[in-house]
Amino acid sequence: MSTALPTLGFAGIGLMGLPMCRRLLAAGFPLIVWNRSPEKCASLVAAGARMVATPAVLAQECDLVLLCLADTAVVRDVVFGDQGVAQGGSRGQLLVDFSSLEPTATREMAAELAALCGMAWLDAPVSGGTPGAEAGTLAIMVGGDTADLQRARPVLEVLGQRVTHMGGVGAGQVTKACNQMIVACNALVIAEVVALAEQSGVDATLIAEALAGGFADSKPLQILAPQMAESRFEPVKWHVRTLLKDLDGAVKLAREQGAATPLSGLAAQLMRLHGSQGYLQKDPATLVELYRSKP
Repeated sequence: MSTALPTLGFAGIGLMGLPMCRRLLAAGFPLIVWNRSPEKCASLVAAGARMVATPAVLAQECDLVLLCLADTAVVRDVVFGDQGVAQGGSRGQLLVDFSSLEPTATREMAAELAALCGMAWLDAPVSGGTPGAEAGTLAIMVGGDTADLQRARPVLEVLGQRVTHMGGVGAGQVTKACNQMIVACNALVIAEVVALAEQSGVDATLIAEALAGGFADSKPLQILAPQMAESRFEPVKWHVRTLLKDLDGAVKLAREQGAATPLSGLAAQLMRLHGSQGYLQKDPATLVELYRSKP
């Protein structure tokens, strides 16, 4: 006898949220959506989702609330603000947050949500970018209770190729901070490499191919190096501001823990410099412009 799939409520229909929602619909999950800009929900409504006016209504009408939002402040507002999730949630429901947030704030919000309405919280940040969201190959790192994860696992396995339980609430966000430290530092050194190759008279479009399979190889190298070498910055698949936000969060976490992260601290400064030159909303492939000789 088949068991009915849970109704999912998804808040945050952006670069990542949109393809994630499409996969959930394709898997047969009943889907309710909310976004601050309602027009971004149009294609999902056309595909069978139902749109609601507030996060509170979203929570009232679903079994699992899923969030994929910009930062800690936005999550806090959507969950605890006027007509937020906390006003519509109830005991027995589960919130799964795919956003990349500060671990300490995540633990605080999880405790506050449980106290207000009894909802449990899983932090489940993802890595893999929009291609991973479209293909269902995201890496998902989870913090929270084991039983809550088991309840959410059928949903997570539609979205990711790997779901790893990292510990209690907040552990997923710590792991994502580690991920972003590696990604951001990698992106910056790839930009240096491409610019150096260009300035030395080497065909930088061949760098990724030449280094493939060696110790310097990585997914960021194979994705970013060709884009940088060709100055191919559109379409924007992720944002400089996102990497900067995550680096700042990682440095803050390290400071709270008394850990040393000098490379990530320098990366945050360089990312902030690049963003201040009009690149915050641009793709990180534009980081190569930091190092190219200006006419």
